Amino acid sequence: MPAYLIANIEVTDPEGFAAYGKLVAPLVASTGGKYLVRGGALTKVEGDLPLKRLVILEYPSMAALRAFYDGAAYAPIKAMREKASKSDISLVEGYVPL
Repeated sequence: MPAYLIANIEVTDPEGFAAYGKLVAPLVASTGGKYLVRGGALTKVEGDLPLKRLVILEYPSMAALRAFYDGAAYAPIKAMREKASKSDISLVEGYVPL
């Protein structure tokens, strides 16, 4: 079953965040993930959800997603993101129709 990382990111240091982006993208790809959304134009149509920069990653399973997110390779890159932004992140199991 697929799994998704959903992140709402407020960039506080654009240069630092750009450096993070250059390192994280190859790691996502090499760990089996792919970007479905990566900070594109955002149009609010209902509600007051305070979205800033939306990112959605897809992994083939929650185990693969956790291996990326909790992995030693991501730890120093994650620290770069934490220094350059404020983030709300959730890991979500996907849906597979019967």
